[in-house]
Amino acid sequence: MVVPFLVLFAVLDCCCLTSDLKSESSIYVLLCRIGRKSARLVRVAALKLSQELCTMLDRPSNAMVTRTLEGTEVQLFKSKFSGWDSILAVDFTKSAESVAKGRQQEKITVPPPQQPSAKVDLSALFTERQTEMSEEKSKQYMQVCNDELREMTCFVLDGKKLSKLPDNEIGVFFSGNCYVFVCNYKVPKDETDETDEDQEDEDDQSDTVVYFWEGREAPKTGWVTFKFSFQKKMEERKPDLQVIKMCQQQETLRFLAHFGGCIAIQRGKRRSPVHDGDGESRPQPQLFQFRTNSGPLCLRMVEVDAAVGSLNSLFCHILKVPFDNRSMGNGVVYVWSGSKCSKAHMILAEEMAKRVFEDYFSIQSVREGKEPTNFFWVALGGQQEYPMSADYLTRARLFRCSNDRGFFTVSEKCSDFCQDDLANDDVMILDNGQEVFLWVGPGSSEVERKLAAKSAQVYAKYWTKEQSEHLRKLLVVHKGQEPVEFKKCFHGWGQFARIL
Repeated sequence: MVVPFLVLFAVLDCCCLTSDLKSESSIYVLLCRIGRKSARLVRVAALKLSQELCTMLDRPSNAMVTRTLEGTEVQLFKSKFSGWDSILAVDFTKSAESVAKGRQQEKITVPPPQQPSAKVDLSALFTERQTEMSEEKSKQYMQVCNDELREMTCFVLDGKKLSKLPDNEIGVFFSGNCYVFVCNYKVPKDETDETDEDQEDEDDQSDTVVYFWEGREAPKTGWVTFKFSFQKKMEERKPDLQVIKMCQQQETLRFLAHFGGCIAIQRGKRRSPVHDGDGESRPQPQLFQFRTNSGPLCLRMVEVDAAVGSLNSLFCHILKVPFDNRSMGNGVVYVWSGSKCSKAHMILAEEMAKRVFEDYFSIQSVREGKEPTNFFWVALGGQQEYPMSADYLTRARLFRCSNDRGFFTVSEKCSDFCQDDLANDDVMILDNGQEVFLWVGPGSSEVERKLAAKSAQVYAKYWTKEQSEHLRKLLVVHKGQEPVEFKKCFHGWGQFARIL
């Protein structure tokens, strides 16, 4: 950038100049004054011009060009400017000490740069627990979703091929497999766009959604195989295809609405024998628990550990007891109804037992307290005490503490949370109404752990004050070392999914 300069032609006896004409970015030739911020090239040009002017004007031979820097002007130079006052104002009423002290106070001090305060968002900790969808609204939502559904084709991913799922297995999932559901939905017409033209084909009035369901124990290569093989073929036929990936117990409400109010999730792979610790193939008892954490739409029949401690008077359970001696039949399936479970769940449990096991096992309905000793308790390892209530269902809350947004934030998971919501890279806060657990993921940072611990303290203190009848203790747990009180808040607790 070229700095402009101004050249003034004046004789020494000219007194029309003022101090306002001086500028730090300009050069004046009177004697020759150089501004502090003037460019080097401009300074050289000004000196050269001053010398040429000196030869052009009628000056004696001993005349010379004097170079003056800004701030070092001589008195002869200043005298040619009216209003240039270089006299310092002195107050003789002040002492030297007071003047020196005043100058120190007048000095402009640059404050040290302040570190930006860490931004945090803890608002989720002080909100009420999410309300569950009522039974009436759940039925209405289910009816709307099924009315929109025109067709649903179900497949199971066997290795590198898709096999069509039999009708009797629709709604029955295995955690070691991946499933694909191609759903064709009706697209509601806009009344304002009605015309007298011929009606469009049904394919043009539909919306296709593909749901990919991945079990907790399923290999992660299943999604890759589907993504780069089958999805491309589907998109060739339907370019506007919508693909939704879901993990076990993280299904969308629209998807769950297509299975009559309940789905079944079994451990292991589809049609694979259950092995014992010795490696020999032999039938093993299986226990399934009917439970929902967030309204009727989220009801699931999930396999749990076949032990007495998995029973609860508030839930319905299905116990599958296979016989070693095939001459007695394949086995028996007990539909166990707790003394505090709802009648609707009892009816649904019997329907699911018939739907899943009726072709191979005899089915018996058993009420709590009237269990047969020979098969029921023996299959569970003997009669013992088990939980009689589940108050944590109406109080359990799960929070995620993370700084992946660039700042620390706490967000609440939906009330229908599951074990896979425990993120390895974050710290989680679980409240069951009596204890507040600080779950530390192995991949979480030191900053997340410290801020999450402080957040848990604030949460426990706040809600203990708001709900004085529920005192909360703060406990710290690490992945793989969760106590029973922690695990029971998650439906179908099992082994963690493998991390590639």
